[in-house]
This record gives sequence, C-alpha cells and structure tokens, in this order.
Amino acid sequence: MNPPRSAAGSGPAKPAPRRPLGQALVEPIWLEWFALAGMLAFAAWLLGGRGVWALLLSSDPTGLTLVIIVVFFASTIWCGARSRELQQQRHWLERDRTGGNHDEPGWAAEYWAALRSAPRDTGAPLDLLLERTHGPHHTAWWVNGIQLKLGLLGKVIGFSILAIQIGQIQSFDASQSQDLLRSLTTGLGVALLTTMVGLVGNILLGLQLTRLDRYADTLVADAQRHGLSLQAAER
Repeated sequence: MNPPRSAAGSGPAKPAPRRPLGQALVEPIWLEWFALAGMLAFAAWLLGGRGVWALLLSSDPTGLTLVIIVVFFASTIWCGARSRELQQQRHWLERDRTGGNHDEPGWAAEYWAALRSAPRDTGAPLDLLLERTHGPHHTAWWVNGIQLKLGLLGKVIGFSILAIQIGQIQSFDASQSQDLLRSLTTGLGVALLTTMVGLVGNILLGLQLTRLDRYADTLVADAQRHGLSLQAAER
C-alpha cells in the first residue's frame, strides 16, 4: 500500500506538528479582563472629560453614587486578581495532565492526591475543590447585589425628599416657581441617578463574575475528568 502523498504530489504527506507536552492551550481569562479593564478606563476618561462624573457626584447629596462607584471599581480589581489566579491554576492543571506529573502545586493536583488516598467520604475532595474554585465568588455576587440595593435605597431616599418638599408647600407663588422646581427636582435627581449607577454597576460586575464562574466550571470539569481516568487506570 502506497504512503499518502502531499497535495503537490512530490512525496509522502507530513504529519501535523504536535504541541509539546506541558504547553497545552490555556484560555487567557486574565488578558480578557485586561481588555475589559482598558475599555472601562477609556469610558471613565471619556465621561470625565464630558463632565459626567462631576454631574453625578454634585447631583447626589446623599453620597450613595460615590459609594456605588467605589464598590464597583474595587470589585473589578478583585475580579482581575481572581482571573489571574484561575488562569494560573488552569495552567498547572494542563501541565500536570499532559505531562503526567501530578506532584505540581495547584488545586487540581491536591484533588487528584485526595482521590488517590481513597478517603472515607468520597465527595470530600470534590467539595474542597469546589470551595476553592467557586467559594470566593459567592461573596462577590453578594457585593454585586449590594450595588443594586444601594441604587434602590437612593431611589427611596430621593422620592422621600421629593414627597417631603411637596408636603412643605403652603401656597404656590408664580414668582417662586423656578426655586420651587429646583427644590423638587433635587429629590427626583437623587432617585434616578443612584438607580441608574447601581444598575450599570450591577450589569458590568455581573458580566465579570459570570465569566469567572464559567471558567471555574471548566476547571472543575477537566479536573474531574482526569481524576476519573486516573482511578480507572489504577483499577
């Protein structure tokens, strides 16, 4: 039987090059976060140049808008650090799985070592792995919900200010209509601005946390898949 020839017909076809062991493709979630952080920084600079930040902060006497912004940026920095950690753990997992060396550091290596020790509670190794990969995300999701709740709190405070100002009106004087409208719109501005900032922060931070959860799910699934193969090989 003749060997397969290349498209040019000059000789046998060469096999496709293989990636060396320990160089498995790892999805760069940290670089993805850097791209998102760059877009957020550009958007923040653009809004600052247009005077939007000054308008938001000056229109909210309660300070809730500033609190929401600080919480969002602090949580975004945490997501960056978490992305780096998950990517490093995934790199160790791929290197250990393709290289056959399971003594390297990492959550997956500790999970495989726990499986080889045959613990009495067979679900304990997986529980520990899930706690390390997903545990910190639960607190982050709670912080994400805080942004929305702060926005709703600002909405309640704003409408309360509006209701109090309307209740203090004794008589309507046409010459004072401008001052009256200015005082009434203060409460309405607080209600709308804090709600808007809270919603935007909740959406953007939720996008980052969802990406972290999916990446962690993939890490756990790959660790489980390889752990099952190790158990089958030992049998």
